[in-house]
Amino acid sequence: MTTCMRPGCGGTILDGFCDECGLAPAAVTHSGTLAGSSARTGSGRQSRRGSSRSSSRSTRTARSSRGRLGAGLVSIPQVPYRDPSTAVLADPRVPEHERFCSNCGQQVGRGRDGAPGRTEGFCRNCGTAYSFTPKLVPGDLVAGQYEVLGCLAHGGLGWIYLARDRNVSDRWVVLKGLLDTGDADAMAAAVAERQFLASVEHPNIVKIFNFVKHPDPLTHEPVGYIVMEYVGGASLKELRSQRDSYGNLQPMPLAQGLAYILEILPALGYLHGMGLLYCDFKPDNMIQTEEQLKLIDLGAVRHLDDEDSAGFKTDGYCAPELEDEGASVESDLFTVARTLAVLTFNFDYRGAYRYTLPPATEVPLLAQFPSFRRLLERATAADPNERFGSASEMAEQVTGVLREVVAAQDGQPRPALSTVFSGERAAFGSNPEQWPATPDPAAIAAALPVPMVDPTDPAAGFLATTSIGDPVRLVAALEAAPVSSPEVTLALIRARIEAGDIDTALGELAEWEKSEDADWRITWYRGLAALVRRDFTAACDAFDTVYGMLPGESASKLALAAARECAGEHDAASRLYLRVWRTDHGFPSAAFGLARTRLQERDIDGAIAAAESVPSSSSHYTAAQLAAFGAQLAGGSERYLVAAGTRLEALPLDPEHKAWRGIAVLDAARALAAARSVEPGTTVLGCRFTDDELRRALEFRYRELARLSSSKLARRDLVNRANAIRPVSWV
Repeated sequence: MTTCMRPGCGGTILDGFCDECGLAPAAVTHSGTLAGSSARTGSGRQSRRGSSRSSSRSTRTARSSRGRLGAGLVSIPQVPYRDPSTAVLADPRVPEHERFCSNCGQQVGRGRDGAPGRTEGFCRNCGTAYSFTPKLVPGDLVAGQYEVLGCLAHGGLGWIYLARDRNVSDRWVVLKGLLDTGDADAMAAAVAERQFLASVEHPNIVKIFNFVKHPDPLTHEPVGYIVMEYVGGASLKELRSQRDSYGNLQPMPLAQGLAYILEILPALGYLHGMGLLYCDFKPDNMIQTEEQLKLIDLGAVRHLDDEDSAGFKTDGYCAPELEDEGASVESDLFTVARTLAVLTFNFDYRGAYRYTLPPATEVPLLAQFPSFRRLLERATAADPNERFGSASEMAEQVTGVLREVVAAQDGQPRPALSTVFSGERAAFGSNPEQWPATPDPAAIAAALPVPMVDPTDPAAGFLATTSIGDPVRLVAALEAAPVSSPEVTLALIRARIEAGDIDTALGELAEWEKSEDADWRITWYRGLAALVRRDFTAACDAFDTVYGMLPGESASKLALAAARECAGEHDAASRLYLRVWRTDHGFPSAAFGLARTRLQERDIDGAIAAAESVPSSSSHYTAAQLAAFGAQLAGGSERYLVAAGTRLEALPLDPEHKAWRGIAVLDAARALAAARSVEPGTTVLGCRFTDDELRRALEFRYRELARLSSSKLARRDLVNRANAIRPVSWV
């Protein structure tokens, strides 16, 4: 076995591809393939080569998994391999409503007065010749090697034919030609494909075998054909075409749609890494066969810096800037997000929402899964600089959102390590002595996860060995760092915030924002500074922005939840805490926050359930049980108090803490018994709900505490309390 040598990977080469990044071991140079219903665009200005500083920092250590479709998170129904002979069209023709001029886009070939439209002719608007007639018929032998069996499909760049390769074991192949052989731009696109496609080597991209020519049956001019592998299965467009009992199109389950996108993003990243843009991503161009997903149409592929050749796009999927600014990595990822939206919910994506998303009030799915909505919003932002800057960066956030969706659907956590944030440094709000008060904002800031250090930073090694807990001492150590670098600057800013030197930290952030290294972490640290300064509105705004940039990260949601809790927005905070905890039990702060905020909303059972969900294997289990005890005590009813007493007796507490908590239960029981009658025979901590028995139990615990106390003054106070609470007697 061979180790993958690509930067940041380190996977193993299996069957010719890396089991981590999914790429071939050797660098390849170009690309291209099949068809779809596309329109041509102008050449546009120079393409973007990455995100601007306002965009999220690309994940530097992200790796794409090549594994089974569904990423191990969701089970995708298999699509049976389709026998090629059954896929041939019996009557190959382009429907009239799909006939448009390849030059000006006007309708052509339309019928009149009951007469069918012409399949060949000239556009009335611009005079360009058009032809929608297949150029090959069954039995034709192309290049003396490929025997044509018939047509499979049609699209914007050509007819697709099924053929048998007589020279290679009669294997099935696909030939792709041109819809309109008189179209110079289309011919140029075919030539471009010939140059690009043969070198593409990726498991999720159709394989190109050859490029051949065959004379046109009418003009006898040579027509180019691409020869590629046959992929037998169903396109995502076909899978999306299911209808319900009312005849309405039935969207895919969200988890399934996310899994498809996650599977295909590495293929787009592969093309981008070769300096190529896909340009026309849509459901038509992905085929699932059994458990494999393949990108089948690279007919619109162009070089990243191509400013001259005509581009191709599909309305409803393409980015708005294509006409004026040309294609880019960001416009490619725009089409990916649009495809995901079309797969998973119904909306007018070619009309009212051609470039935008409908509001969540119109799409229940967007309201149900806010992280999914934010993922789409970022990828389809009007400003390309606000979108994802790479396929790997988008894939990482898609993975996080998929984990959240699946966990919400089946109730099972889907934990995973982030390459963007560390884990939380402490479980804020878990101190039983402070329950259920909202944690101190400074303590929250010190406990939240930290953005990961760029391993290529010159000071990465120094920072990895600097583990000083005291922020004041850490500031001094960082100021004396042996090398100045962006990561040292950020670490120093964080240390200043935690030390309370907010003004200096904000000044340094403002300076760093002017540098080329600035990224989303500016907003993160401004949120921390606002939190420590108790400017909760500003903190919420900052963390909400980070959440929009990184919708798949638990850290962004946890920070926003804490800021909203501090601002008194308990319902909103509760929903965020739930989202984090339900997805990943590696964030116990979220469990405690969920219990606190539910308690604030008087959801006693919900608060108890949140605290009880902390597993017994956790180091925070006892603290969580005490939180559940506190919620039951706050419930105040007979049922809750009895349950609180039972829980208390089972907790492994020292005698002093157990006695004080027992007193709290008994005091609450006395108040309840005085207010109303309790079911006869009900007991709490071994006492019936009568004033006499509860007083005796309280007296016993005060005297027990007096015996345990080492302070003479405290013992005297406790004995006085015992005497005051004891029942009245004649003795």
